[in-house]
Amino acid sequence: MAYYSAEASSSKGAAPLAVVVDDAHPFDLDAYISGYSGRAGLDRLINTISLSPTLAPQALTRSLQLLVEPAQRDTDLYKTILSAYEGASSRPGYNLPSLDELLPDHTPYLDWIEETNERNSAERRKLEVELKTYTGNMIKESIRMAHRDLGAFYRATGNFDNALRHHTKSREFCTTTQNMLDMCLSVLELLLEQRSFSHIPTYVFKAESALDSIIASGQSTTSLGIGLGATGPKKADQHHTVEAKLALCTALSHLSTGNYAKAAQDLLQPMSAASLAPWTGTIVSAGDIGVYATLCALATLGRAELKSRVVEGEGLAGEGEGMKELLDAWMASNFRAVLELLERFSARHLLDPLLGPHVANLTALIRSRAVVLYFQPFATIRLERMSAAFGWTVEDTEKEVVALIQRGDILGRVDSQNKILKARSTNPRAQLYAHALRAGAEMQRATDKLLLRLRLCA
Repeated sequence: MAYYSAEASSSKGAAPLAVVVDDAHPFDLDAYISGYSGRAGLDRLINTISLSPTLAPQALTRSLQLLVEPAQRDTDLYKTILSAYEGASSRPGYNLPSLDELLPDHTPYLDWIEETNERNSAERRKLEVELKTYTGNMIKESIRMAHRDLGAFYRATGNFDNALRHHTKSREFCTTTQNMLDMCLSVLELLLEQRSFSHIPTYVFKAESALDSIIASGQSTTSLGIGLGATGPKKADQHHTVEAKLALCTALSHLSTGNYAKAAQDLLQPMSAASLAPWTGTIVSAGDIGVYATLCALATLGRAELKSRVVEGEGLAGEGEGMKELLDAWMASNFRAVLELLERFSARHLLDPLLGPHVANLTALIRSRAVVLYFQPFATIRLERMSAAFGWTVEDTEKEVVALIQRGDILGRVDSQNKILKARSTNPRAQLYAHALRAGAEMQRATDKLLLRLRLCA
């Protein structure tokens, strides 16, 4: 299976590796795309066309079907889809049907583009006239709503720069804390869709401040559904919906930078598909969050925390194809099954536009942590036994163990001649004497300092 390497994913201009889908790495495209709607589905189909020539013809057909749905407004996606397929067709070693064979008649799509562009132009003029009118009347709430509507329009038509400009411009006309929270959530949704993760922490902080003010003042809340009379559990649940969205935004920001430990902590916050609505399906699916949470948790958490927060937790960890089996195998210390499951579902993970660039790193971290956990109970173990436990050759096992010893993850040494891994022995008595000597030296230094102060004060 071809994985992204860390160097390939970060080097400028490096072409991504092809993702092979076969019997050993199955992937049901229709079932995968059914969990998304609108642009989210199209973005993932375009990503599939670009990365998997095996699925490119099927993904092309499916993406053209989604493109002409009534809710779609971005006509530039048509060129993007065709360009992605042409790029997949040019990959060496893949004999794909030509674009003319799959799409002999472009007329229906060209007609759709013309009609949609006319409709977009008419709506844009209407919204701009409304904004100009409200600006002239100096009605702050109307101006805010006009900027909000224009931001939503530009987002739907794929003009993310103008969408962000209008959403942020509406901040100047926010008259309540609730307006500020609405603006922050709209910007965060836009940033996630655009995958501009660097700006997410700023707006998460602003949204948290606005939410804290709303909770403290008890003011009426529109997007949270909180009226002046809402109290008790209902109000807490409504606050939880915003907190879950902010946790998701923060987690994806950490994931994008490779900070898997912090991403795991945020992804394991209590959240559900209902609490994330309407983002579920339009940004990510509940299964996506389950996959991200499970892989990040396996790569960073200890066994006790993994059991309490993932296996017995209330979040979405464990959701997603193969994740329940993966957790069961890990908790049973069946590490060979863990690695086999990671390999089996690697195509699904690599084709995820958010997770794909991190699959190689996460797999390496999980593999290393599995080796460390397996060796912990032993003083000595033969490398042949470890090889059988992980399904590796003895040479590969030795290389993995040596790398972990050099990094300090395993305290031991390898007898290369006899192929034995030995834990580094420690002498408790010698450790006790060394600790006593260090404590005595520290006490002597402290006493010398006190005597010096007494002399200076005398």
